[in-house]
Amino acid sequence: MFLFFCGILNAQDLVEWRGPNRSGVYTDKGLLNVWPENGPDLILEIEGIGNGYSSPLVYHDVIYVTGTKDTINFITAYDQKGNLLWRKNFSRSSTQTYPDNRCTPTIENNRIYLVGGTGELVCMSAMNGDIFWSKNPHKDYNGKYMYYGEVESTLLTDKAALYVTGGDETTMVALDKQNGDLIWKSKSAGGSKSFASASLIERNGLQIALVQTSELLVGIDAGNGEILWTHNLSQYHGTNKGKGETANIPLYCNGQLFETYGNQQKGSMFTLSEDGRSISLKWQNDVLDTHIGGLVLVGGNIYGSTMEDNANGQWASVNWETGKTNWETRWFTKGIIISADDMLYCYDDRFGNIGLVKSNPEKFDLVSSFRIQKGAGPHWAHPTIYDGKLLVRHGNYLAIYNLKK
Repeated sequence: MFLFFCGILNAQDLVEWRGPNRSGVYTDKGLLNVWPENGPDLILEIEGIGNGYSSPLVYHDVIYVTGTKDTINFITAYDQKGNLLWRKNFSRSSTQTYPDNRCTPTIENNRIYLVGGTGELVCMSAMNGDIFWSKNPHKDYNGKYMYYGEVESTLLTDKAALYVTGGDETTMVALDKQNGDLIWKSKSAGGSKSFASASLIERNGLQIALVQTSELLVGIDAGNGEILWTHNLSQYHGTNKGKGETANIPLYCNGQLFETYGNQQKGSMFTLSEDGRSISLKWQNDVLDTHIGGLVLVGGNIYGSTMEDNANGQWASVNWETGKTNWETRWFTKGIIISADDMLYCYDDRFGNIGLVKSNPEKFDLVSSFRIQKGAGPHWAHPTIYDGKLLVRHGNYLAIYNLKK
């Protein structure tokens, strides 16, 4: 029943960052519940994908990944054997800190929607990379970044590609998926564009885009751009360090949503009104302050990592209904979490260890682990799962593992 109430909203032909509903929970079944000593079988390696921290995706059996070389952002398509199908430049890279590409493409109906390092929103063919249209909402609507620049992965509705601008003119704009024309722009809720991509939820027939700025959690009517409600998140920050750097998509289920960010910001559970036009604070938890690794909701419990500083943290679980901490455990350091087939995949972002963990509210229940040893830089790219395969990107390197029993 719990899973039923958190049903999938995504169209079946849509692939995007962190999987269905951007939840981090993948629908694959029949996966290994224990790995060999050195990890699951490595079935493909691809080098030279370009530097970056975006996630690899698979759409209609084609592997897509964005990267950066010199000052250019590009996207590459490979077949299942790792053969290059095509490569397309689409933007200049960011001129701010960490210039390598961090924006994961969104793919639907053979069209790719992706954001470049200097604010371009580009729509191109998934078949050959031909560009249908390109706009720059950041420039056109006087957007305002925080200091790390552009991180957004495009959110789609039935008609529109949504883009978060931040700044004083507007908070979000909706561009027509077919031609890039403006459909609507919201008023400005306030605050710069932060580092969390938007997500789409539904409350009794109302589709709401969840947006986080450097100051606020914002609910926007996805049909017309009306700002439904805002909530000040910065008030919960326990330190000035990292204030406003929100990077995680909130978890949503059955009228409740959970939001957290690192640097001692409390995790907060909110309840949406029946009509979706207001929210109220339900509970807070001062343990689960996830940095950039995302969260998953499995079996009525939240799982993720905590943050001590930019390089260190632990892993934790919190009960969805009560906000009570189930456990907090050290395993290497903080990192990224995804889930599939009732198991957790924990990827520490400093050393590159990947752990297969049971979704157990009683303890951090590690079953198997191995280490990514190729590639360079921080392990910040979120892994993905497709057709029983685990795709892990580390800088210029992509590894694909077999997870099927």
